[in-house]
Amino acid sequence: MPAKILAVVNQKGGSGKTTISMQLAGALAHLQNKVLVVDADPQGTATRWAATAADVTPFPASVVGLSAASSKVHREVKKFVDDYDYIIIDCPPAADSPVPQSALLIADLALVPLIPSPLDMWAAVGIRQVIEQVSAVNEDLQSRLVINQCQPHTTLAQEILEILPSFGIELARSYVRQRQVYRQAAVFGQTVYDFGSKAKEAISEIQALTDEVLAILRPHNSQEF
Repeated sequence: MPAKILAVVNQKGGSGKTTISMQLAGALAHLQNKVLVVDADPQGTATRWAATAADVTPFPASVVGLSAASSKVHREVKKFVDDYDYIIIDCPPAADSPVPQSALLIADLALVPLIPSPLDMWAAVGIRQVIEQVSAVNEDLQSRLVINQCQPHTTLAQEILEILPSFGIELARSYVRQRQVYRQAAVFGQTVYDFGSKAKEAISEIQALTDEVLAILRPHNSQEF
């Protein structure tokens, strides 16, 4: 069965695309899936993340840098679809870049990480338009907003969460809170699973998001944690 492909996209930098990509990759690998992360961002953050991992605890998914492929990312990714169960494309923060558009052409699911703030919501309008345009070609493309760095008890977050259902992209039920362990995972080239009980809440968040993603991508055989 060919790999299911996720494109993690947003117009704004700092929304947590690489964090979501790498943590999802770790969770899918934790379920004994063969996972590839395509680092399509010229900054190469995902590549550096994996390279930082210690030899005794290597990053659980493969990572390949394909930012140079630009508008032909979709052609390069197709070369890997028979070798993996899931491919996650970490895209650069630019809606007008040819990379997100190329990735979305072959994606089964677009995930749009969004920090609940007015500036981030306004910036996400550009990627919503790109998703709408590509959906005319890739009719099977689904999309979800993923709330990241959420502080749900703040007034601002609550106000934004009330608005988002009318944004034009379906809101994922699962969200990721603002936690230090996500930054620590990047520093050490790990996933939250490597922190054990210290990351219990973060692991629960990533598991919930992964389970939701699996239910979208493989609704007839989605795996529960």
